[in-house]
Amino acid sequence: MEIIIYLAVFLITAVIFTFVGFIIRKKIAESKLKSAENEANQIIERAKIEAENNKKEEIFKAKEEILSARKDLDDEIRERRGEVQGQERRLIQKEENLERKLENLEKKEKNLNYREEELEKKRDEIQEIIDKQIEELQRISNLTPEEAKKKLLSELEKTLISEKATLIREIENKTKEESIKKAREIIGYAIQKCAADHTSETTVSIVALPNDDMKGRIIGREGRNIKALETLTGIDLIIDDTPEAVVISGFDPLRREVAKIALEKLIEDGRIHPAKIEEMVEKAKEEVENTIKEEGERAVLETGVVGLHPDLIKLLGKLKYRTSYGQNVLNHSIEVSNLARIMADELGLDPKLARRAALLHDIGKALDHDMEGTHVEIGVEILKKYKENEKVINAVQAHHGDVEPQTIEAILVQAADAISASRPGARRETFETYIKRLEALENIADSFEGVEKSFAIQAGREIRIIVKPEKISDDQMVILARDVAKKVEDEMEYPGQIKVNIVRETRVVDYAK
Repeated sequence: MEIIIYLAVFLITAVIFTFVGFIIRKKIAESKLKSAENEANQIIERAKIEAENNKKEEIFKAKEEILSARKDLDDEIRERRGEVQGQERRLIQKEENLERKLENLEKKEKNLNYREEELEKKRDEIQEIIDKQIEELQRISNLTPEEAKKKLLSELEKTLISEKATLIREIENKTKEESIKKAREIIGYAIQKCAADHTSETTVSIVALPNDDMKGRIIGREGRNIKALETLTGIDLIIDDTPEAVVISGFDPLRREVAKIALEKLIEDGRIHPAKIEEMVEKAKEEVENTIKEEGERAVLETGVVGLHPDLIKLLGKLKYRTSYGQNVLNHSIEVSNLARIMADELGLDPKLARRAALLHDIGKALDHDMEGTHVEIGVEILKKYKENEKVINAVQAHHGDVEPQTIEAILVQAADAISASRPGARRETFETYIKRLEALENIADSFEGVEKSFAIQAGREIRIIVKPEKISDDQMVILARDVAKKVEDEMEYPGQIKVNIVRETRVVDYAK
């Protein structure tokens, strides 16, 4: 029974505490809700106040921007107004200056008119004085103007007799000097009448092999050896069915020589691989450089030419590896130098100038593979660079007739060059081949409509075309020259350049009866 009572009391107490706790929690929740509402209202109030402040601040900023823009606009208007006023002031100044200039011109014009009137008066006065003086002279001498003129001429003729004799003697002496000079020119031109050279290059060298097995070693695995050699020397190696031989092909004779020496050294050594190839190529280059120096010094020593720049001596040595129709250009230059010196001695001219110009006449061929232009143009440019004598430069420039020779020595260089080139056995080209080349050049020119005549001159270095003026106009001449040059390039093989010269002439003939 007590347990039941305790249990009932416990239950009642639990119910009371539960109710009281519910009431307390309710009050706490209501209190928190009220507090949250108050806080939310405060936040809303603060947000409204902040929004109002932001609004006022934005309005203030907008007003400031409007005021700033208005100020900038006012400043720009003032600046433009100032510029306009400045332009107006300048225009006013220009008008004032023009008015002042006009006034000055009017004053100068008046002064000129006044001066002209004064000059006219002075002319009249001077003429009057001259007339009076003539009348006075006639009165004093009792001679008319014609009689005075005859007497004056008679006296003058007597005075001039001695002067005429002196002048005659001077003319006779001058004539003798010119006749000697003319005789030398005639002799020089007579010697000059020989065939002129026309350059043609040998472009291959051949290296002998001990056996055909060496070809495979030169080629190397996957062609690495031959590629290395071609890359380092800049030439082409032709390995074909020719037994025990390799052909080295290239337009540059120095590169061919380096490749030839390097390949011969490699064959002699027996070890052929890229590293060894590079080593042998460097040695070959050094060997060629030494040979060039020695050959240049030999040429200078043999001809007796002194004072040449070291670079010119080196270029002379390079001519050892240059040929023209199979004739070695260095030996040809030495031969021309000696011939020119001998002829200059015989004619009483300057042998030093003749042999110097003759030795250097083909110096441009040492660089014609590396530079644009003919060997004459290149040679002249080189000699000007090293400040050679103007007479030497003219002789080099004139040795193929590109310009007129200014000295007899220059003519002798032409003659010696032709003699050396045309002597039997000097060059491989035959006379028939030379004639065929000139005929082919003329036939190309004659194939164009409007061409009247054509002449291949300067040993085939120039084609001179005379056109019919009624068919070819001045403008059409330009097109014709280009067309002829293009056809020559397409159909002919030739070294250097060929000059196409078009001549158009209109003649009008009438007779007085």
